[in-house]
Amino acid sequence: MFFRDIIGHEEIKTHLLKSAAEGKVPHAQLFCGPDGVGKFAMAIAYARYLNCTGRKPGDTDSCGNCPSCRQITSMMHPDIHYSFPIYKTSKPKRTISDDYIKEWRNMVTETKYISLEGWLEEIKAENAQPQIYVDESQEIIRKLSYKSFESEYKVMIIWLPELMNEGCANKLLKILEEPYEKTIFILVSNRPDKLLATILSRTQPIHFKGLSHELISHTLQERFSVDAEAANSVTRLASGSYRRALELMKQTGENKQFFDYFVQLMRLAYARKIKEMKIWSEDVAKLGREAEKRFLQYCQRMLRENYIYNVHIPSIVYMTPEERNFSTRFAPFINEKNVIEIMEELGRAENDISRNGNGKIIFFDLSIKMILLIKRATS
Repeated sequence: MFFRDIIGHEEIKTHLLKSAAEGKVPHAQLFCGPDGVGKFAMAIAYARYLNCTGRKPGDTDSCGNCPSCRQITSMMHPDIHYSFPIYKTSKPKRTISDDYIKEWRNMVTETKYISLEGWLEEIKAENAQPQIYVDESQEIIRKLSYKSFESEYKVMIIWLPELMNEGCANKLLKILEEPYEKTIFILVSNRPDKLLATILSRTQPIHFKGLSHELISHTLQERFSVDAEAANSVTRLASGSYRRALELMKQTGENKQFFDYFVQLMRLAYARKIKEMKIWSEDVAKLGREAEKRFLQYCQRMLRENYIYNVHIPSIVYMTPEERNFSTRFAPFINEKNVIEIMEELGRAENDISRNGNGKIIFFDLSIKMILLIKRATS
C-alpha cells in the first residue's frame, strides 16, 4: 500500500509527509475515524514511507523497489510489527497476535481496507469476542526492546486498540509515554471513545473523515470499470466508507438475502402469522453471529429509508430498484408512531446478538414485537 493507492485524505498525507521530511515524527499517533475510510491503509503507507531507502528528498511516496518496500509488500518486514484482536484458545494455545500471523498476512495481503467482521471470518472466530489480551502487552514490549534490524524506525501498528483489555492497556502506558529510541506507535481506531483516557493522553490524534460520495463513485468507475449509475447506487449505500463500497460490489447475493428476510419479517408481522414467524426466526439464526448483525444493520437502514421515503424527495432516498419497489407499499407503515421504537428494538437485538445471545430466541422475540409496532402505524 502506497499513499497514491489511498483515496482521499490529502491533508493527512501532506501532514505525514511534512513530519517525515522535518524529522519530527511523533512517537505515538492515533489514526481515528469512521470504519472503512482507509486509516489502516494509511498506517501501512506511512510506515513504508518512513523506512523506504529508495526515495529521494521531495518524493511524495515510497519507491516500491528497495528491500524495505519489498518486505512490507510481503508483510515480512522485521521492523514493522502488528498487534490486533484475537480470540484466545487453549488447544492449540493462542494468546497473542503472532499466533494468528499467517491468517493476518493472508487477509492484509488481499486488502488494506480491512474490517473486524472480515477478520473474524478469516480466523473462524464464530461467536467468540475478540480482544487484545494482556499477554500481548509483554510481546509488544519484547519486540520493541530489540534494536532495529535494518530500518531507521521500528513501527508498531495496533489495529483496533479499543479492544485491548484493561490489563493490556495499562501495561503499555509506560512504553507509550517513554518509547525506545526511533520507535513509533500507530494506533488505528474506529472507536477512540472506548480507549482509556490514559492511552488517549499519550497519543497524538489524527482524525479521518468519511469519504465524499463523489470521490467513492469516481474511484469505483475508474478502478472497476462500472457504469456511473451502478457506482452511484453503491456509493449511496456505503455512507462514506470505501471498504463498505467494495463489499457492496461483492455482496449482491448477501444483500438480496437480507432483503428477502426483511420483506418476510414485515409481511409476516402484518399478517400476524406466529407459526411462520418461528420458522423465519430459526432460518435467520442459521446465518451466524456476524451475518446476523449485518442483517439487523440492514434492517435499520431499510427502516430509515422507508421513513424518509414518505417525504417524497427521491434524491435523499438510497435504495436499490427492488427495495424501492417494495417501499412504495410498505413505507406508509413506518411513521412517527412507530419508527423510533422499531429502531430501538432492532438496535437491542443487534446488541444481544453481539453478546452471544440465542439467535432463535432473539429473532422470534423481535418478530412478535413487530406485530404490535406495525399495527400502531395505522391506529
